[in-house]
Amino acid sequence: MSRATPAVQAGAAPVEGAAPALELLVHGVGGTTPQAMLDDPRTVRVTGDDTAAIYRRAEDVDAEAHPERHRGRPLPEAYVWCNLTSGNSARALWLLLLPFMVVNLAHWMRPPATRPLWAIRLYGALVRLVALSLTVLLVAAACEVALDLTAWQCGGSAGCSGSRDWLGFASVAHHGWWSQPGRRLALAALAPAGLTALLWYLSNRTWSAYESQQPLNADPADGPGVAEGPAFGRPGFWYGRRLVARLRAAHTAAGFLTAATGVTAAAARYDRAATSALFETLGLLLESTLAISGVVVVWVVCRRGRTESHLDQQLDRAVTTWLPASSLALLALAMLYAGWDRADWVSSGTLPGDRAFGFLTFAQGVLVVALAAVARYLRRTAPGERTALCGLGGPAVAMLACALGGVMTGGVAQRVGDWLDRGATPGMNRTVFEGPPPLLSWQASVIPVLLVLLVPVVLFFAVRTWRTARADAPRVMADYPTERADTARTRQIAAARAMAGLTDRTPLFVGIVSGASLLLGAAALAGAWWTSEVPGRAAAGGPSPIAYAADTAQSLGSWCTGFGFILFVTWGRRAYKDAAARRTIGILWDVGTFWPRAAHPFAPPCYAERAVPDLAWRMNTWTERTGGRLVISGHSQGSVLAAAAVWQLPARTRRRVALLTYGCPVERLYGRWFPTYFGPAPLHDLHQEVHCWRNLWRATDPIGGPVLAGDDVDRGPLLDPLAYGRTAEHPLPAPILGHSDYQADPDFAHERALLLAELASGVPNQRADQGSSGRSSG
Repeated sequence: MSRATPAVQAGAAPVEGAAPALELLVHGVGGTTPQAMLDDPRTVRVTGDDTAAIYRRAEDVDAEAHPERHRGRPLPEAYVWCNLTSGNSARALWLLLLPFMVVNLAHWMRPPATRPLWAIRLYGALVRLVALSLTVLLVAAACEVALDLTAWQCGGSAGCSGSRDWLGFASVAHHGWWSQPGRRLALAALAPAGLTALLWYLSNRTWSAYESQQPLNADPADGPGVAEGPAFGRPGFWYGRRLVARLRAAHTAAGFLTAATGVTAAAARYDRAATSALFETLGLLLESTLAISGVVVVWVVCRRGRTESHLDQQLDRAVTTWLPASSLALLALAMLYAGWDRADWVSSGTLPGDRAFGFLTFAQGVLVVALAAVARYLRRTAPGERTALCGLGGPAVAMLACALGGVMTGGVAQRVGDWLDRGATPGMNRTVFEGPPPLLSWQASVIPVLLVLLVPVVLFFAVRTWRTARADAPRVMADYPTERADTARTRQIAAARAMAGLTDRTPLFVGIVSGASLLLGAAALAGAWWTSEVPGRAAAGGPSPIAYAADTAQSLGSWCTGFGFILFVTWGRRAYKDAAARRTIGILWDVGTFWPRAAHPFAPPCYAERAVPDLAWRMNTWTERTGGRLVISGHSQGSVLAAAAVWQLPARTRRRVALLTYGCPVERLYGRWFPTYFGPAPLHDLHQEVHCWRNLWRATDPIGGPVLAGDDVDRGPLLDPLAYGRTAEHPLPAPILGHSDYQADPDFAHERALLLAELASGVPNQRADQGSSGRSSG
């Protein structure tokens, strides 16, 4: 994150006219402080709250009443939004939601097609179904740990439960009230039910801070086309309250139903083998009701998508209230049914329903393949040159979300099984209990294989980057024609440019990882279904090399999942206590939670639903009140927020607003991965609406880049470093700035002054000082 210095820069051209001018600074990922942004230890919050606010220097609080103080330079303001993603310690719990955040991104990666509508709607429905499967997977993993491994297997084994005091009251060896399998299952069901309630709580508590924020109302003078224009300009784009509430109810119900199914299936199977017709009928009725409720949940998820054409403030009360409540009631009935007295019932083997992980994995694979087919079809109807993975970015990311969810949930089950089995590799030592389902061991076993496959890929990118750096050395010296060559300095600059270029190869890497995960996941599923054994036991009777490879892969996979789980818990615990670590995690959310929760309601909340209305309201009210000119100045992710906020402004306000972006990922990252919203057509539309737009970029910046090729928006690549060797102005070696400190470049103040002059005259200025290469002269 660059240090956002104030608007006072040497060399800025005076701004003529009596109307005041304001520069609204918006920081990027990682966050900062208003003192650093305004370069003044004394700052005052002028509007906002502890979550997000606008600050000024203490001496500038009443600047509008004294315009003579800022004659010739704009008044600086700072919008600080970092607490939206890295504020209090509860943000550490968001690590649990990482797969949900990733699958939510897949919704917004749809290829840029407007027709046919059925394919667009099908794409959204498929992503929402993948998201629903991740919720079921997480709760199913909790059921596996609590119901199967702990209550059913360990509680039913005197050798396992006898050595654990905390489980002694439910041990079969004690023959107590809780020793019956059904009662142990009913008690253990509180764990997945509690997890579901926690997910609901984390999602619901963000409503007041995010989804309830009213966007800036559209200006009726703009005409009816505002709802049909670019997506970011639609009135309801940043107001997803209705859909999130609907999806939250459905996913909460799915969690409760998953726990209820795990409890009911075991008791119903026992009753079908027993002689009690009453209990058999009750079990059949309960299973049928659970199945019908599951169909209702799927229907609710598929039925409605986002409403962006208008500000939809309705809530589906029947769905949001009765669906979770009825599912919770079914869970209570399932616990009561399973806890009824069955004196002869003994738990043995694994809990019925352990194959559910296989069916769930198969369903996820089918959904991802179907999503890829729809995305490919949409891509063919609207081809684009810079679309990531030829339009398959969404399916690839959805596949990664499924793989990440499988690793996280499988890792928990593997570690609990390892602990209960007293350190033995899960599934290999069955003297105590059976262990987790074999599929989880197969999935862990393919992790070392995936890592081995990625080694040549990483080496390929490393060699290519090295060659690019060598080839770029002559171009480096061409940018400093008056300097004497220094081999070490040239290599340093060329290496920085080559490393920055790796960003453009990210889609290929993601595609390789996603494709390998799909194929290896299919192989793991086939192996588990074919053998019904863990890899080590399945290959025990085969040739020695195969048996050794299978045993090694299983052991390494179990170790990898264990290490990942420990790292995950350690990172979460540190983030809970350490604000600096929490801010590091917040950087991940800064990038991943820009988009509204359109697919998964349990994903971390969308901070842009608060930040974009904040910025739009500030720009609109300040220009209306003062009649002045405003430059919104955004760095990195702040430039994305700035562009999205400008899209929301009424036409009369946009005529008084200029957009200055630097280190901007709008086209380089967002344009490739989210072409429907940041592709060439939407960006050209934005430029038509905002004539005064400058974008500064560097070749050494791994994140920012040009936004509109061949247009007058981009200014760059700027020289980086500013000086090749030691000069009178730079007696010490100038650093390579990369993504930071754009305000240190003289072109920053110059371009800002030009933007303000354009706003004053109403006619965009033509830059005469830019050479044919487009590089900064300073």
